[in-house]
Amino acid sequence: MPTSRFSPDADSLGMGLVPKLIGGAIFVFILVIVASTTSYVIAPGTRGLKVTLGKTTDEFLPEGFGFKAPFVTSIVVVNVRQRTKTVHADCFSSDLQQVKIDLRVLYRIPEAAVVQIYREFAGDPFDSLIAPRVQEAIKEVTALLTAEQIVKNREDIKKKALAAATHKIGSLLIVEDIVVRDINLSHELEKAIEAKMVAEQQANQARFTQIQTQVEAETAIMSAKGEAEAIRVRGEALRLSPAFLRWKIVERWNGRSPMVVPSGPDNSGAALLLPVGPAEKSPTP
Repeated sequence: MPTSRFSPDADSLGMGLVPKLIGGAIFVFILVIVASTTSYVIAPGTRGLKVTLGKTTDEFLPEGFGFKAPFVTSIVVVNVRQRTKTVHADCFSSDLQQVKIDLRVLYRIPEAAVVQIYREFAGDPFDSLIAPRVQEAIKEVTALLTAEQIVKNREDIKKKALAAATHKIGSLLIVEDIVVRDINLSHELEKAIEAKMVAEQQANQARFTQIQTQVEAETAIMSAKGEAEAIRVRGEALRLSPAFLRWKIVERWNGRSPMVVPSGPDNSGAALLLPVGPAEKSPTP
């Protein structure tokens, strides 16, 4: 009778190997879980906080790799990069006009405040700390200005609101900048401001035209006075120096047949020669 190729010993050996493989896989899995629960990685631009059984450490964890107690300690990651969020504010001007302003707030969490912010504020501190203070600051600034001034002085409003918000928030959070994105007025108020600005431009143009006309008139008067003074000076020169008149006559002489002009008051002597006879007429075609 032929013997079987698989002996009872081989079958028992194979059946005993399967549980060992399963047990080894389970052991490796447990090791991976334990390793993952005993280590952490803090990414760039963030800081970590160790929370052990509900208690937070007094110091934050810097960027990099580290170890922690498994299962009882968790790592809370806090973003310290600069972030930007939108704030909407319904304001009133000094002339009791409603103005809606859209802002962009640039802020970040300083390292020194990471632990305190996590302990005192749930989640992102923007909604509970920054947004209310920025809205309050922008309302205080716009309440001192008319609606027209709010539209014209956007940069000044931004600077004053940033200073007021920074003072209200303190050093707990850093507000880097506030950007005024849009200022919305009612349609009727926009039309009224536009009409007033057009009227002011027309008034400025009229004042410029008036000043220009006045300058031109003063220039004409000065020119006339100068011409009169020149005539007076020439007359005085001719009266005091008759030789100047004779020089002018010679200067304009065209060289035609001369006549004698007396040189002195006693009509004696020939001093100047001028053309005699009628002036030549130009030939007709």
